[in-house]
Amino acid sequence: MPTNDNHSGVRMVHVDADRQGQRVDNFLSNLLKGVPRAAVYRMIRTGQVRINGGRCKPATRLEAGDEVRVPPAHTRGQREVIVSDNVLVQVREAILHEDKDLLVVNKPAGMAVHAGSGLPWGLIDALRQDRPGEYLELAHRLDRETSGCLVLARNGPALNHLSAQFREGLVRKFYLCLMDGRLPEDLVEVDAPLSRTDAESRGPVVVQPDGKPARTRFRLLERFHGASYVEAELLTGRTHQIRAHARHIGLPLAGDAKYSDRESLKRWKKQGLGRLFLHAHRLGLGAPSGEHMEFNAVLPGSLREVLDRLQR
Repeated sequence: MPTNDNHSGVRMVHVDADRQGQRVDNFLSNLLKGVPRAAVYRMIRTGQVRINGGRCKPATRLEAGDEVRVPPAHTRGQREVIVSDNVLVQVREAILHEDKDLLVVNKPAGMAVHAGSGLPWGLIDALRQDRPGEYLELAHRLDRETSGCLVLARNGPALNHLSAQFREGLVRKFYLCLMDGRLPEDLVEVDAPLSRTDAESRGPVVVQPDGKPARTRFRLLERFHGASYVEAELLTGRTHQIRAHARHIGLPLAGDAKYSDRESLKRWKKQGLGRLFLHAHRLGLGAPSGEHMEFNAVLPGSLREVLDRLQR
């Protein structure tokens, strides 16, 4: 991988076996150190990036031996970002499981999984700084505001295996959330297609007939006055799926600045909630070893305190 700050001229890069199964946007972000992620997406969207001569999408998976056309790119003109020691300690303490194939981290809320959109670093950058020379790639993603179980691959075959598990819907994903309002039944399944209001922006995701299929199962855990503590199971894996489906049924998540109104945010702030109440607490998958594995991340103390106040 080149490390120079300016990348001039078109290059043809061949994909090594250990990068098989990696998304092309992640491949390019690793290759073009310091280039804003938004610029990487723009290059892909405008057809400047080609795989074996054909256009691609950010989520296109690479195969060993693929030839990737990489256009000229320029960094922000800044030096390599150094993640602070305090953050490195926080990330080390958040590791839930580690073996030769995968690493599972309890991602803190407010920490992005990767750099981009004005953020100089993300959780994966902190891990790579803490473990120089190790292979580490995201098998999936969590929103910046969401805490909980995040899986990373530690070698190429593991990435290929885990990516296929997530892509084919074989991973069971459960989240704890607090909904603003009362869930009408103990079990509510939402089957409503989703798409962004503006494909060129990072705006909200909404239910639209021509959107991508999306299904979420909401299971009531506890009712409070004007709120519902719920376990949400993702039956598909769309961007902001739980948040968009919660708003769609009139019960936006507590503390959700993107999908709820100002009055709701003010009300939850008075309850001591300073973040989105969404936590990826349980995840089950078939590991590369063939073993079925389950991981759990306990509800953060700040969210537990909110529930305790509601019970009084």
